[in-house]
Amino acid sequence: MRDYLKFYIGGEWVDPAQSDTFDVVNPATEELAGRVAQGSAADVDRAVAAARKAFPAWSATDRSERLDLLRSIEDAFGKRRDDMAAALTEEMGAPAALAGGFQLDLVVGHLGKAIEVLTDFPFTEQRGDLLVVREPIGVCGLITPWNWPLDLIAVKLFPALATGCTVVLKPSERSPFTGQVFTEVLESAGVPAGVYNMIQGDGPSVGVPLSAHADIDMVSFTGSTRAGIEIARNAAPSVKRVTQELGGKSPNVILDDADLAENVVKGVGAVMLNSGQTCSATTRMLVPANRIADVIEAARGAAEATTVGDPTGDAAIGPVVSASQFDKIQSLIQQGIDDGATLVTGGPGRPDGLTKGYYVKPTVFADVKNDMTIAREEIFGPVLVIISYDSVDHAVELANDTEYGLAANVAGADLDEVRAVAKRIRAGYVSINDAFDFASPFGGYKKSGNGREWGEYGFQEYLEIKGILGYGQA
Repeated sequence: MRDYLKFYIGGEWVDPAQSDTFDVVNPATEELAGRVAQGSAADVDRAVAAARKAFPAWSATDRSERLDLLRSIEDAFGKRRDDMAAALTEEMGAPAALAGGFQLDLVVGHLGKAIEVLTDFPFTEQRGDLLVVREPIGVCGLITPWNWPLDLIAVKLFPALATGCTVVLKPSERSPFTGQVFTEVLESAGVPAGVYNMIQGDGPSVGVPLSAHADIDMVSFTGSTRAGIEIARNAAPSVKRVTQELGGKSPNVILDDADLAENVVKGVGAVMLNSGQTCSATTRMLVPANRIADVIEAARGAAEATTVGDPTGDAAIGPVVSASQFDKIQSLIQQGIDDGATLVTGGPGRPDGLTKGYYVKPTVFADVKNDMTIAREEIFGPVLVIISYDSVDHAVELANDTEYGLAANVAGADLDEVRAVAKRIRAGYVSINDAFDFASPFGGYKKSGNGREWGEYGFQEYLEIKGILGYGQA
């Protein structure tokens, strides 16, 4: 069992201000996996003070010093891959292949992209007599979720460090183990004292005082839209910058000329990945009405081929993260049935043979109307809804008929048509035929948030822009 009872503040592992702890339950076994110290406002004060003290020196470092740190993190991260993979499986039930593969590969990819961007990033730009200067915003509070815990630390932390900011990180209380191991990576990489600080705890005890703190210059949050609204309220009195990557109910528009078998199978796989716990998952599959029968059969086959089970074995998906998450998903599956959607496969209850653990059946609904609850709410589980459309215009209308706007995919053979549809979708991250690029801006329209992460776009969020007029005068 893991015991993580200290915080990392000012370059040291220190005791928390109070002795409270919280339990972490392994979602595959429902047994206790460890205890973690519960932070408080007093711990936030200490961490923010350490970050504030470190900011003048770190913000004055040159590009080469910050590149050296990022490369050192890259080396240190590689040495702890197995430890981080084990932590992921224990705390959130990520299958071994996912925990040791894609979950970690994303971090490596974003770190490599941050190094690439920093190498040539234009912190100053002269336009005639005007000098435009991009300066680090200051002390940043980073609040990260449990579903892709390392990746979502990475997309905030690396740009913050690269631009000269100092940070206080609060990992999710549902996935605290990876935050602890990742902090050990930062320590071994030689991050200067106070530049990076980490406090464990829940939202009310740590997230609220962190987002409201007068000496925090920026808050970057990934999580639910509900929590994002509260963070924005907490931050408002100090007029700090707030960037948020929030919920999604993203469409996968499969056009009439697409290879149905290939694209439906890929679409089902994208939703089931990580037990459906991905904010950008394309959980609404929009398909031509004249091909609906073939789509349903392809989706049924793909979902029923998705193995569920012990994440230490070779199952494709493990449990969802917690009892409360399991109960929410079960309620929404039942809501879909009650609202008249056709249950293609899956449904309420655990998969056969699994009597313990928060396991959910890979579930597919057809005959879904876009005003049904299962088409409107983010389920955050392995649940796909299939919605039919009559024309391309109708498909675009359905795709955009949501309060969210995080991501989308458009699949088809005629690239001119696919490109035209992609441009019409109101979302911040739109893939054509499942394309992926670490350089893309990532973030949402509407209630999916504000601001952007990834690549050079992520750097911009951590910078203030100053204009120096008359700089070029002779």
